[in-house]
Amino acid sequence: MLTEPDEPLSAFVQAIWSAQVHNDEPVRKPLFADAGSGIIFNLCGEVTIGEVSLPEGVIMLPSQHRAEMITLTAGARLCGIRFHPAIGFGVLGRHYDQPTVLNRDDDQLYNLYGIYSELRDINETTGSIEALAAWTACSLDFTNVIPDDLEVALDSIRQGQTLGKLDELTKISHRHVERHFKRWLGMTPKHYQRVLRIKKAIYHLRHCKDASLADVAHQFGFSDQAHMTREFRAIARITPGQV
Repeated sequence: MLTEPDEPLSAFVQAIWSAQVHNDEPVRKPLFADAGSGIIFNLCGEVTIGEVSLPEGVIMLPSQHRAEMITLTAGARLCGIRFHPAIGFGVLGRHYDQPTVLNRDDDQLYNLYGIYSELRDINETTGSIEALAAWTACSLDFTNVIPDDLEVALDSIRQGQTLGKLDELTKISHRHVERHFKRWLGMTPKHYQRVLRIKKAIYHLRHCKDASLADVAHQFGFSDQAHMTREFRAIARITPGQV
């Protein structure tokens, strides 16, 4: 179960979610790239993301450059927070190279294991989401979380502006924009643009099953259908026809 956070939390958090595997077989699903990061509270069972197996605990997620598969064991129970791009670094103060179980000795900033313990005692999905949303709103510091010029750059790319106009729109140099993206997102503006383009195309293909792939390629700014297929394989790790 997934819910969009209330204002003003929605400016920083994409979603607060909960999941539980009721069948006797593992569940395997794709996690499509969105350039965001997040926190998973693995309350019961084992989770595998890509090639990394993760036990129960608080799991810190890196900024997502490309799609990964997530596998949940039978009986697994999780909930989590998904940040908008750059917000995770601004709130937590660091990047993670891969999904990482947070060491309790390193849990000094927000006492994540405190809310983790509370969530383990809540068996209902809705209750877990409500508790996590309340904790997120009260406990995480979203004050001046990213620089204003980075926010302008992110919004400009989301709205389809070309990368060549970023220095004009942000009033800072292209090199400074690049440094912002590397520090807060761990990727270049170009890769962020590629991730967003694929994300939008996937959303469109899911809702327009009969869409022409050539038309979709043109609509979302790919040079042609072959270019779109290459980008899908590199970032979504599937072809457009597999969406």
